[in-house]
Amino acid sequence: LQAESTFSEEEEEKLQIAFSLEKQDLHLVLETISFILEQAVYHNLKPASLQQQLQSIHLDPDKSEAFASAWAAAGQDTIEKFRQRVLTPQKLETIGWQLNLQMAESMQAKLKSPQAVLELGVSNEDSK
Repeated sequence: LQAESTFSEEEEEKLQIAFSLEKQDLHLVLETISFILEQAVYHNLKPASLQQQLQSIHLDPDKSEAFASAWAAAGQDTIEKFRQRVLTPQKLETIGWQLNLQMAESMQAKLKSPQAVLELGVSNEDSK
């Protein structure tokens, strides 16, 4: 989820103005919210559990209730979308390998230097 940007540059500017935040502070808030929601997805939390966990880390009751309400409204859809994207993003198509072994030229030296090369062919499920 982190690789994608949730908001466009213009939307971020509007959020900065609406919440009176510097760009760096807005990014911290967005990353924190993203982390909380990713953990809720990962642990498949119920809204009441999410609210309880947030209150246990001393988040304001109003804010933890807002998270729980949003999670109750969109949590299951979010979990389903996350599962589809994470569980089947790529498929292993081919495997190739090669092993090279260098031996010492002198009979006295026992130098052996193995080198392995693996080649994995991967495709996106979305591209099919």
